[in-house]
This record gives sequence, C-alpha cells and structure tokens, in this order.
Amino acid sequence: MSGTTTITGAPAGDVRALAAAVRGPVLLAGDEGFDTECANFQTSVPHRPRVAVGAAHEEDVRLAVAFAAEHGMKAAVQGTGHGPGVPAGGGLLVTTRRMDQVSIDPHRRTARIQAGARWGAVARAAGEHGLAALSGSAPHVGAVGYLLGGGLPLLGRTFGWAADRVRSVRAVTADGRLRTLTPEDDPDLLRGLLGGRGGLAAVTEVETGLVELERIFGGGFYVDAADPAAAYGAYTDWTHGLPPEMNSSAAVIPVPDTPGVPEAIAGRTIMHVRIAYTGRAERGRELVDRLDAGPVLMGGLREMPASESGSVHAEPDAPVAWFGDTRVVRNLPGEALGVLGRAVEPGPGGPVITEVRHMGGALEGPGQAMVGHRQAAYFANVLTMPGERVDPRAARRAREAADALGPWSLGRLPTFLPSGELSTPEVVRSAYTDEDVALLRRLKAEHDPADVFAFGHRVD
Repeated sequence: MSGTTTITGAPAGDVRALAAAVRGPVLLAGDEGFDTECANFQTSVPHRPRVAVGAAHEEDVRLAVAFAAEHGMKAAVQGTGHGPGVPAGGGLLVTTRRMDQVSIDPHRRTARIQAGARWGAVARAAGEHGLAALSGSAPHVGAVGYLLGGGLPLLGRTFGWAADRVRSVRAVTADGRLRTLTPEDDPDLLRGLLGGRGGLAAVTEVETGLVELERIFGGGFYVDAADPAAAYGAYTDWTHGLPPEMNSSAAVIPVPDTPGVPEAIAGRTIMHVRIAYTGRAERGRELVDRLDAGPVLMGGLREMPASESGSVHAEPDAPVAWFGDTRVVRNLPGEALGVLGRAVEPGPGGPVITEVRHMGGALEGPGQAMVGHRQAAYFANVLTMPGERVDPRAARRAREAADALGPWSLGRLPTFLPSGELSTPEVVRSAYTDEDVALLRRLKAEHDPADVFAFGHRVD
C-alpha cells in the first residue's frame, strides 16, 4: 500500500512500522486471518476493528496502545472474549491469547498469569504444588479478564472474591507507559482495574494469591424440575444455615429431546445442582443429603483434585452466542422464585435458562476489588439457550425476567455485566456503589482523558 494511504487516521507507513516493531501479527480488516484474530467466545457480540494486533509480548501491547493514542484511535483489549461490553467498532483491537504463560511460586503461594492464560492452565500448574486458584465455573475463561471483573469464584463462600487476592498488576496506561501497580503504591488505580473491567488500561500480567487446597468434594447432579419454582424453593431452603465450606448453585434448564441428549433428562425440565465443598467428603455428603429436591436422574458427586473443580458446572467450551442478564439479590422469596420459574416456560424465541448461586460466607467481607454488592445472598442469572445465534424474542424474555427481580435486587456484578446493546452506562453503574462510580470517573479523567480505551463496559 502507498505511504499516503490512511487506516482510521494512521498512515499506512505507520501501520507497517508498527507491524515491524511488534512480535505478533498486525492485521487490517480484509486481511487473511483477520476475522479469526478478532473472534471472541461470545459470538453474538463480535468485534469489528480496523486494525488487530496479536500481541505476543507485553511490549507489543505497549506499542499498540501507544500507536492508538498517537493516531487518535480507540482501543480495546481481548483475551478470550467471554464478556465483551460494547464491541470494538473501528479502531484497534489488541488480542492477548498468545501471552499465556503461568508461573507458580509455591513458597509465596502466588501465581503470575499473563493476559491470555486461561484458568484451566492456572489450576493445573497450582495443583502440582497442592495449591488452588480461585477460578470461576468455566476453566476456559481467561484468568486476567475474570479478575478485572472482580471474580466470583466457584469457591467464593469459602475464600472470598478472587480479585481481593491480587498482589500486583502490570498494565499499559493510555499514555503508552508500562506500569506495575500494587496495593501499596497505587491502591486507587488498582481498585479501578480490579472490578472496573479494564476501561482504564491494558493489563498484561497479574500476580495473585493462591489457596492451600488439594481436594474438594463436589460435582453436579440432575433432578426433575417440572415445577421450577418448587425446585428452586427446595434448593434455597437447603442453603439456609450452610457452613462457608459449602459452595453451590442450581440451574433450571428445559432440555430438548434431540439426538445426543442423555435419555434420563431428554425432554424434561431439570435442575442441575452443582456442589463444591472444601471440607471432609463425608461431611459434604451429609449436608447434600439434606437437600430434598427429588430423586437424582443423572450425575453424582465425588472427591476430586481441586484442579478439576472446573468440571463441576460442566459448561460448554466451544464459542457460542447467547444473551444474558443478571441480578444479585438480598433474598429470594416465593414470588421471586416464581419469576425464575416462569422464565423457563416455553415461549417465543426458544428456551430460556435460569440459575441461582448461593453467596454469603467469605464473599461478604471487605476487600480491595471493586465489587459493589458484597452483602448479597444470591446471584440470579437469566439467559437464552447458547447456540449459533440469539433470537431477539428469547432475549427479550430473559431481560424481562431479570427486570422482574427488581423488588429484591441490589444490582449486578462486574463479573457478569451484559454484553452488546444492553451494556449501557446505567446498567454498568448498577454493579458499583456510588463511591466507586465516582472513583472510576476520576480515574478515567486522570489516566485516560482522551478516552483511548473507549470500548467495553462504561459508567458514562
């Protein structure tokens, strides 16, 4: 291309210079491999940048951010793309999946995690030393992106929010500077990143604390939920008075009767109960036996290495499209359970799934992460059935069901903010306290006044 050609304000010669300087690929819209480079896990919210930089090293990230700032371009950063906010339309996208190194310091009980590493890799590396990572329910989720959302761990009732254990963050700010942030040196900016979803800087690496844990008792089992509200009632009744060692959730799913679906659950509405208990297996089974939700149709519990905790939810690991909205609630009385139960009834646009996660325990304690509703008793999730596309009619039903939880709602969580058109500033603000919204606004004005990091989840 000629040196006078421009790409979103950047002369083509400058783009070539960037490509020569970074270790990873630099691709323009239309180039071979461009769509693959930009693809994310949440396929219903695709990025459409003009330039994609496949960072292979943190210096690549620094050069890409500096390039965007110099040429007046907007920038976004993506690891796995499980939870994009407003997708990148135009501008520059930095992908970090090549930066996937994980190192464990068993003496300090910490993990150093590059921006593209997934929780499964962290869990395996930590498990070799009798340690466990505070990962979420899906091992294929990017660890750093998850921590930037505060991180609601599978073992959260026992150990608290994952981002509260972060020791340091390496990040490129909008001025193209690579910085190391710690709770001692810059607690405000660190807090803004740990829960603020990356709208202030491009994070290249995180060092976080691990917990001493070799085994858990857990897994998942399916029971009939022909009456979804009653099934949820049995589950929430059971959660009352449980010790913090017991971590659990339940999802009500209308299972299609299609080839490949196990006969035991095909064509039924079922409740999938997920258990992760950190105490003795015998005690864990005693506690689970108190759950009066009906006969088990399929599945079961076992003692397992903590590194295999990602199997508990059995979430699909292939990219899919879905729409979801969430609430954290102070309680779930019968009327609220009726909202969740009615949401899964057959309706326009296809099946809708609902989920309830038990919170409390160590999640209630104070910490450095920007998590706005630590006092919540439950987390409720309403989403369309994952598939090749999202039917807007099913998405509307999911959104309306989440809205109907308003009388019991405290707001949302940064970890699970919705993507796409629903990711409005008003919705994003619902995940934070007023004080943290004010802090995010101040940090944005101080560290990114030109709004280089314009995509993602925004409070304004």
